[in-house]
Amino acid sequence: MGHKVSPIAFRLGYIKTWRTTGYYSRKEYAENVSADIAVRLFVREFLKGIAVANVFLSHGSNRSISVSIYTAKVALVLGKDDENLTKLTDALTKRFGRGFQVEVKEVKKPELSASLVADSIARQIEKRMPYRRVVKNAISRSMEKGALGVKVICAGRLNNAEIARTETYKEGSIPSLTIRADIDYATDRAETAAGTTGIKVWIYKGDIYKK
Repeated sequence: MGHKVSPIAFRLGYIKTWRTTGYYSRKEYAENVSADIAVRLFVREFLKGIAVANVFLSHGSNRSISVSIYTAKVALVLGKDDENLTKLTDALTKRFGRGFQVEVKEVKKPELSASLVADSIARQIEKRMPYRRVVKNAISRSMEKGALGVKVICAGRLNNAEIARTETYKEGSIPSLTIRADIDYATDRAETAAGTTGIKVWIYKGDIYKK
């Protein structure tokens, strides 16, 4: 099951929470879900070049949406005197015709965020750095910061090979079937001259025991 189900979705309602909260009526459900996906894509496109760990959405009354952006580079997202934040809020309102409240939160340990690690690996591969060295350095940094296990899978035409292949790098333990295991998971893509390289990252941070 660990290879077939998203580690995040597998733990929803137990130790993980939904990235979107709010009440949808049956008639508006499809519209709101589509809007959530579009908002996330719009935010990531607007902040292109800045690594974003997560985008959490909360639907309030009067069709307003609260957006929480988690990133390791808060200053770049905010801009000088919150200039970028204001531009993002205005762009969201203009694009979707709703009221938006945007806040930025800092990820204090980016080495333990699967999204940020995957983004770092992808951007370095795009700069033609040796993928093995990039992946091993990323794993060692995560382990030094307190991760109990890290697994990285790279797939594609690695090193400009004619035939695509998949390589797995792992250190520590990744208990995929243990629901109480706090595992962060993310995917990313590196667009290289040889084609697309897919990257998957699992980071095991320990167990969470709920009363």
